Amino acid sequence: MLKFLNNRAVLLAFLVVLAVMPLISSKTFMATLIQIFIIAVYAMSYDLLLGYTGIVSFGHAMFFGIGAYSVAIMSDKLDDPNMVVPGILIGLIISVLLSVAIGFLSLRVREVYFSMITLAVAELLFIVAEKWTRVTGGNDGMSFSIPEFLRDRTVMYYAALLFLVCMYLFLKRVVDSPLGKTLQAIRENEQRVESLGYNVLGFKVVSIVISGAVATLAGVMFGLFQRFVNTSVLGLDKTIEALLATIIGGAGTLIGSVLGAGVIRFAQDWLTSLTKVHPIFERWMIIFGILYILIVMFFPKGIVGTIREKFMTNRGNGDALRAGERNQTSL
Repeated sequence: MLKFLNNRAVLLAFLVVLAVMPLISSKTFMATLIQIFIIAVYAMSYDLLLGYTGIVSFGHAMFFGIGAYSVAIMSDKLDDPNMVVPGILIGLIISVLLSVAIGFLSLRVREVYFSMITLAVAELLFIVAEKWTRVTGGNDGMSFSIPEFLRDRTVMYYAALLFLVCMYLFLKRVVDSPLGKTLQAIRENEQRVESLGYNVLGFKVVSIVISGAVATLAGVMFGLFQRFVNTSVLGLDKTIEALLATIIGGAGTLIGSVLGAGVIRFAQDWLTSLTKVHPIFERWMIIFGILYILIVMFFPKGIVGTIREKFMTNRGNGDALRAGERNQTSL
């Protein structure tokens, strides 16, 4: 109970700091935090697949892109900023149908087919968005209007923060539920779970649907924040961003995805700013790759995963030592 209260107190204190941030920070820093909140939700949706179900997706960006393009197209083509809600609903419907179709078609055989099919579908959607310029604007993208109240940077900041908190609580509830425990059991030993009579395929599809829906909502928030969407939201780079955030923070932790998103964003901004110091930092992706390798070397299970493992090991050793002392006393 004490550990739970301590964790709860730390999270509450962290939220209080984030809540007062607009009062003490610049608009540029607020914009960075908004992007971190959105990418953190996107990464958490990927963590549900990778960390809790053991499924690797190479095309997770398609769900993110569907959300961004849905609100953009509805708002722009109908010339009504209040079409955001219908855009969200359409994006979620497309995401769910696509998740179910891909899941049932690919996971019946091997999970590697799921990885390949998600990559293929994401690339197909990328090409459609690139070539269908009349609707999507192609690589040049499209700008669109959003509701008046969301145009204020402070309002958008609090909306993104609330979005992050709600999605974390929702996904935490999912992974701690019987559904989440079953998904983790499937990750550890799929054959055994199937032998116990569980519909493994059905559980995997449910995981994909939830993950895709959350990623779609993250794409919606990204579109609303940027007020601009182009094909980059469907690119392989966007999937890799979620993958890296999950691995850096710690797969199977959820909260690690938030930390991973922050590390990636701040590292990108910091390394980009160093281009003024030396031209070598123009190749910041190479330097970030070295940073990623160092993180994996020193935190093999991600930052949160490794710290949690060491804490559990130390606590276990402490419990064993105290038990030994009690036995000696009784003797």
